[in-house]
Amino acid sequence: MSDKIKKRFGIWMDTHHATIIGYDPAAAVFTVLGHAKNPGPGSNSNESAANHLEITLVHKFFKEIDHHLVNADEIHITGSGTIQEQFVHHLAETPQFKKALVSQSTSNPMSDDKLVEFVTHHFKN
Repeated sequence: MSDKIKKRFGIWMDTHHATIIGYDPAAAVFTVLGHAKNPGPGSNSNESAANHLEITLVHKFFKEIDHHLVNADEIHITGSGTIQEQFVHHLAETPQFKKALVSQSTSNPMSDDKLVEFVTHHFKN
């Protein structure tokens, strides 16, 4: 059982966008699995309605990211802003991710290729 290949994922995210990287055991490399977008609530004259819409959209954004993290053993989250903290809390409260090892760092936006390189380097150390 110790020879099991760990399901490792890396995510770069900010408030409006996430790029999900995963390990492809067949090719023995990390690759881009997908992108998730959060369009934001737009404008609304009712503050309460806008707040509820924002919460709903963030939750939908997180679920879109979750879809790519099937059977995750390790997840590294990087990016800018406080959204990654919210996502870490979301993972901790989601049963399928309770046993996953989650780490995080802060980084500026980067191209998909640079993110693959960043995640590869993170999991080699």
